[in-house]
Amino acid sequence: MTQKADNLRVRRMQKLLRDALLDLVEERGFDALTVSEIIERAMVSRTAFYRNYQDKYDLVERIFDDEMRILMSGLGNYGPERPPQQWVNLFKHVAEYERLYRPLLGGKGSSWFVVKMRTSLAELIKEHAQVPTRRPIAGSRVFADGFITTLLASLFVDAITWWLEQERPYTPQEMALYCSRLALSIFEEAGTWQ
Repeated sequence: MTQKADNLRVRRMQKLLRDALLDLVEERGFDALTVSEIIERAMVSRTAFYRNYQDKYDLVERIFDDEMRILMSGLGNYGPERPPQQWVNLFKHVAEYERLYRPLLGGKGSSWFVVKMRTSLAELIKEHAQVPTRRPIAGSRVFADGFITTLLASLFVDAITWWLEQERPYTPQEMALYCSRLALSIFEEAGTWQ
């Protein structure tokens, strides 16, 4: 079999597993699922599953990592626009992949996934945050120890969860504006701390 045909088969299997996982999470919740249920729904062999994934957590983590790579490539640079484009892109990304985020962040989702998403966003904020404040906080203890970045990541994860649960009553631009203003006020306040 050619490399191209093999890659196509793997991508097809990944899509089937992803769709099956998302359907089952919507129906039953993530924690209640088993690998057997996922592979049965996807009509994929157990051998094929375990050739590519360790368990259901590995499957979700790979899906999430793939989506975060897409998101990171589309963030662009920070700029003077309000709201910053990277936050607009984040909410657009969540809207586009709502089928992934809604069940995993919702009531039937997984606390493991929420922690994973919060950690990833905290790292993103720490790496890219260049927010104007009255005083620089990048070297301050509360920024360096991760308190502010974790707080801001939690703000975005909770805002995304609320937004999806409420059937997205605001546009991605509006959500980005509201969240970025809250984030800016947190950065500004933290900039006054000793």
